[in-house]
Amino acid sequence: MHLTREVARALAVDAPVVALESTVITHGLPYPENLQLAQNMERTVREHGATPATVAILDGKVFIGLNTTQLERLAQDKDTRKISVRDFAPAIVQKAIGGTTVAGTLAAAHAAGLRVFATGGIGGVHRQAAAGTDHPAGIDHPAGINNPIDISTDLSQLARTPLVVVCAGAKAILDLPATLEMLETLGVPVLGYQSDEFPAFYSRRSGLPVSARAETPLEIAEIAQTHWQMGFNSAVLVANPPPVEHALSPDAVDGAIQQALDEAQARGLRGQGVTPFLLKRVSELTGGDSLRANLALLLNNARLAAQIACALPRPKRRTA
Repeated sequence: MHLTREVARALAVDAPVVALESTVITHGLPYPENLQLAQNMERTVREHGATPATVAILDGKVFIGLNTTQLERLAQDKDTRKISVRDFAPAIVQKAIGGTTVAGTLAAAHAAGLRVFATGGIGGVHRQAAAGTDHPAGIDHPAGINNPIDISTDLSQLARTPLVVVCAGAKAILDLPATLEMLETLGVPVLGYQSDEFPAFYSRRSGLPVSARAETPLEIAEIAQTHWQMGFNSAVLVANPPPVEHALSPDAVDGAIQQALDEAQARGLRGQGVTPFLLKRVSELTGGDSLRANLALLLNNARLAAQIACALPRPKRRTA
C-alpha cells in the first residue's frame, strides 16, 4: 500500500476519507474527459469536508490516493488493466498499471483502513445470466452447464467488506431484480437515500424496493455503525438516485440498452470487456444523454459519500 501524504495524514488523525474507484478513468471515458471527471470528483469530496483517495495500481504498486502527476498518467496511459480482486497479484508482480473496479477498490480501501467509498453503479447479475439465454455477453459455459453465468465480483466483495458504498444503484445494463435478490441473499443492506426505490442508474426509479430508507447522512452513518457493531461484516450499500435535472426516464434508455446488448451478443463479447462496450454504446444511442447523467450521478455520489464520512464517529483510541 502506498498512501499519499494527504491520505496518510487524514487516516492518522481519523479524519474523514472517501475512496474513489479508477476504472471510470481508465476504461469509462476518453482523455481528457476522464481526467476532468477524476479531478471534479476529488474536488467535490474536499468541498464537503473529506479527503479523496482515488485507488489505482501504478508500476505494480497499490496506491491509496494519487497526486496530480499520477492521476494524469493514469488518465492518459493506453495500456491500463482493469483490476478486480483476482487481478491484484498478477498486476503487482508484472509491474502493471490499472484502474480498480468496485470490488478491487473495496478490497484495497478496506485494507488501508477506509470506511466510505463512492462509485457510479455497482456490478451485478447480467440480464442474460438471469434469463438463461444462450451464450450472450456472459462467460463461456463449462461442459454440461446450459445457463450462462455472469455475476460481478462486486457482489461477493460487498458481502465481505465493511464499508459504506454510495452508488446510483446497479448499472442499468444489468438485471436489477436479480441483482437485488443476490444482495439480499448475501446479507447486504440496501439503503435508499431519501427514496423507497432502488434507482436504475440513469433513472431515479426502477419500481424495486430497497431494504430500508434513510433521510440523512447521519442516519446512514448510524445504521452502518450499528450494522458493524452487531458483528456483520458486509458493506452497507447506499442507493442514491441521480440528480433530478440529469436523470433519464426508463423509456429513454431501455431501447438503447437492449440494442447494445444485442450488438454485444453478435460480437461475441464476454467477461470484462462487456460493460465498457455497453456503456459506450448506450451513450452513443442516447445522443450522449446517458453519459451526462453518468457524470452528474458520480459527482452526486461523491458529495453524499463525503457527508457520510464526516458523520461517521471517529474510532475510539486506546489509552495507556
